[in-house]
Amino acid sequence: MDKASYLKVINDTIGCGRFKDNWDSLSEFRVPLWYEQAKFGIFIHWGLYSIPAFGSEWYSRNMYIQGSPEYEHHLAVYGKHADFGYKDFIPLFTAEHFDAAEWAQLFKQSGAKYIMPVAEHHDGFQMYKSVFSHYNTYEMGPKRDLLGEMKAAFAEQKLELCVSSHRAEHWFFMSHGKEFASDIHEPLVPGDFYWPAMLEPEHQDLYGSPPTDEYLEDWLIRCCELVDQYQPKVFYFDWWIHTAAFKPYLKKFAAYYYNRGEEWGYPVAINYKHDAFMFGAAVPDVERGQFAGLKPYFWQTDTAVAKNSWCYTENNNYKSAVEIIRDLVDIVSKNGNLLLNIGPKADGSIPEEDKNILLEIGEWLKVNGEAIYDTSYWRTFGEGPTEIHEGQFTDGQTKLFTSEDIRFTVKGSVLYATVLVYPEQGTVHIKSLKEESHHFQGIIQNISILGCDEKPAWQRTEEALILTTTTVASNAPVVFKIELD
Repeated sequence: MDKASYLKVINDTIGCGRFKDNWDSLSEFRVPLWYEQAKFGIFIHWGLYSIPAFGSEWYSRNMYIQGSPEYEHHLAVYGKHADFGYKDFIPLFTAEHFDAAEWAQLFKQSGAKYIMPVAEHHDGFQMYKSVFSHYNTYEMGPKRDLLGEMKAAFAEQKLELCVSSHRAEHWFFMSHGKEFASDIHEPLVPGDFYWPAMLEPEHQDLYGSPPTDEYLEDWLIRCCELVDQYQPKVFYFDWWIHTAAFKPYLKKFAAYYYNRGEEWGYPVAINYKHDAFMFGAAVPDVERGQFAGLKPYFWQTDTAVAKNSWCYTENNNYKSAVEIIRDLVDIVSKNGNLLLNIGPKADGSIPEEDKNILLEIGEWLKVNGEAIYDTSYWRTFGEGPTEIHEGQFTDGQTKLFTSEDIRFTVKGSVLYATVLVYPEQGTVHIKSLKEESHHFQGIIQNISILGCDEKPAWQRTEEALILTTTTVASNAPVVFKIELD
């Protein structure tokens, strides 16, 4: 199908569907129940940038910025940019050790419920079969439909396939290569790998030069092709789509995708950052950060196992699994989901560090998952002295939680109180459940500890619900299951 024909399909689908390309109609969006209940997903940054494994997934941009560490690294390892440019990584990307079934099994063991591969990053190389660009893994590199293989393997493990597109930023992403003798030079025409490489904005929320209708239509078609070929349950967008030129096309995409979901028989969702979507028309996402308090609306945070990069790089600075588990508990207590990123190596293998983190999270969820999955928020998200710095890019420093930091979730008549750092002396004070608490004045029928045979001693006083244990010891959060009446 040519682009003009596909645009007609898009418009016809919107014309016949319940959702129209305006905010009033799109505000009828409702978050799918499965998504709210899933709580934990895996993000995957894997692509050509995994070959140099240097700096970050922005290698394709930064290698063309003269004087940058990536620029100097590229000269030293690969030679002059005019002789070996970013496109020359394509034949080296063979994914010879990629096994979608092995990935799916690992993700299942991690306790994740949905998986979100980056289908196309800023660099413009598609990790799937496309009829609108030759620069994809089916025609080049490994010559495999990698996303298609993932979809099939994830379905076997009952994991929901989601996708991410970062194509918007490709408008300017390769522009610095025009500033010196490199393989990026005019004329660049639609269909070229580097096209259009336009002027880069000085700030993330400003244009260098607004995208043309031709580029925006190409962007829309690529996104809709992903929808039609792979039927993802969630579609994630990175940051630059919040700029003004994208608004009409975003509304078209959302209407098309939501209508397609209704045709398939299951609801779908979109993730967005900043103010790309009108509030209520999609699910807000906080990059590398979270909220300080409970939100009345569903949200998601995306972060990575590594603090320094989303993709695999040599000498990644990893978080600990316990640190991530504490964040997961905190996020879920505030009506959010955690989307945790890993970075496979270029050959398709997953680094041991990433594997070990996922498996440790999975072991904790095997024991304590009932306090996470299918739960809802309580009257208060929690208590304790540790302040959460709100907003994006706030997770660079490890949070120093204490034994007084407790988070709540609820399911039916059961309240789960998760102690983020269990005290060595074995005594926990939950102030929110004291006698005559304004949060709870009912009856506690029973208290147990998930994964533990010891039955805690407990009493309610005017100061707190006091729980005492003698054998419980854990570096990871401990969950009290409190049955209410």
